[in-house]
Amino acid sequence: MATYKETVGTAVVNYAGDYPGAVEGELWYDSTNKDFKYRYPNLTAAGSWATGNNINTARSVGGSAGSTTSALYFGGSPSTTQTESYNGTNWTEVNDLNSVRGLMGGAGADNTSALAMGGEDPGANTAKTESWNGSNWTEVNDLTTARRGGYGAGVQANAIYAGGRSTVDVAVTELWNGSNWTEVNDMNTARRNLVGTGSSYTSAVVAGGKDTAVVAATELWNGTNWTEVNDLNDSRENVTVTSSSTTNALAAGGESPGVTANTELWNGTNWTEQNNLNTGRYGSGGVGSNSGALQFGGYTTTFSAATETWTGAGAPVAGWATGGNLNTARFQLGAAGTGTAGLAITGTADPPYYAQTESYDGTSWTEVNDVNTARSFVASFGTQTSAIVTGGNAGGAALGNTELWNGTNWTEVNDLNQARRQFAGAGADNTSGLVFGGESPGSINENVSETWNGTNWTEGNNLGTARREFGGAGIATSALCIGGGVQPAYVESYNGTNWTEISDLNSGRSRNSGAGATNTAALTFGGEPAPSSALTEEWNGSNWTEVGDLNVGRQFFAGAGTTTNAIATGGQTPSGPITASTEEWSPSSNVVKTLTD
Repeated sequence: MATYKETVGTAVVNYAGDYPGAVEGELWYDSTNKDFKYRYPNLTAAGSWATGNNINTARSVGGSAGSTTSALYFGGSPSTTQTESYNGTNWTEVNDLNSVRGLMGGAGADNTSALAMGGEDPGANTAKTESWNGSNWTEVNDLTTARRGGYGAGVQANAIYAGGRSTVDVAVTELWNGSNWTEVNDMNTARRNLVGTGSSYTSAVVAGGKDTAVVAATELWNGTNWTEVNDLNDSRENVTVTSSSTTNALAAGGESPGVTANTELWNGTNWTEQNNLNTGRYGSGGVGSNSGALQFGGYTTTFSAATETWTGAGAPVAGWATGGNLNTARFQLGAAGTGTAGLAITGTADPPYYAQTESYDGTSWTEVNDVNTARSFVASFGTQTSAIVTGGNAGGAALGNTELWNGTNWTEVNDLNQARRQFAGAGADNTSGLVFGGESPGSINENVSETWNGTNWTEGNNLGTARREFGGAGIATSALCIGGGVQPAYVESYNGTNWTEISDLNSGRSRNSGAGATNTAALTFGGEPAPSSALTEEWNGSNWTEVGDLNVGRQFFAGAGTTTNAIATGGQTPSGPITASTEEWSPSSNVVKTLTD
């Protein structure tokens, strides 16, 4: 039987390094590193919810329409006319409804055409219908029966509205032909706060709701009559159902009677329980199908702005993978490089202060030559072979010491103009860089920036807000200052001359780290308070998006790299222990893994 090496050059590609043409599942021999490698997708688990960008205004029981890449959310409670449009990534406010209302039905194929029907306006049931043309809402002919909490589905020219509550719970069903509503055969069970879905008025599914009690009843519409089919596993009202057909639906959240995160999948015959929402809620909007869905808004113990996306079959996703442990567990350390070629520099175990430097090859850490001054709370930047470490803390004193790494040794060079600790740096190598903020002697928060030209530090324009314990990313002419102990959601961008406030983080934090090559593409991860200790957010130059969490939440740790190749190492876990663990970041694409020979 042939060995791997006997197949090199025949069935296996022979390539020096990572083979750029490799496709998913393909094996090759790395002749430089003498390893076999293969490419595999970094996937979400099939059937799971992931965090997406929030709607702009937290609310519940609004109407929804569209798809996972083109959706609308309109009206809701607290009483509003607000409409938001979704482009697959972000929500944008667009023109309002003409009438304030919630508990309405919605229908539409995308964010360019939709209907809003019925609801509560406010305090009184309404029969109003409004039509959306991509820019504005226009009032059209009313329902025949005013009511709230009914179910709506279909498209702008071909829709259905069923159930709800007028003076009592009703089973009334109405069809829309693009101009008028017509009453047709009733549902079998009168109820309110039900949900359903369908692509037109000829086929639909409804489920759940409440009459005298919360129900699990499911009914199927064939264009003429309703037929009772298999119930939900969990009775609930104000649940969200998304679907592209009567054989492909997803029910998530609701009240049963307490708030639930339960998710169930409909295959045309039965409901099957799936992985729960990350956040239980009721009265949320939803679009999509059982293979891909979007849920947004709702109510938990307060109004929610959260958006979650459902992946039925698994999809590429960014995430953190466990790497090799440091030789010396520590926190308050610095880092430079990437997830495959990096440095971990100084730190403390409170006490002692460490001078250790460790070098990472993507698998394990190796101790190399120490810095000249042991310390913690440093700023650092650069690569595995060309780096700067500066400032920090030793024995309670803020330092200005700067050292330069040439790939082998550390050399003392000119000090900072302002001694400080608990700050951050940005730079591509040891010839140019930037440090900013921090804490100077006397526990004073600083806004001072200094630039490094390979020889000296020069003071530049200040941050807008003095702060310490934040994340940094970028290079000398294009950097970010992210979070911090004064304004934990606040982010500033540097253009080589000035700092400018930009969009806030979704989750404020301090004691976090950052990674990124410019001010237009970056990551921030970890920190405190505890809910943020594992959170990762990605910056695209316009917005922050929550992506895959760290496996080990941490603060006072080191981070370095870019949005495609980053590292998080060391630090202090939320429960208190100092860790040596390392994690590597992979973006939402295929990643390369190494096999042993």
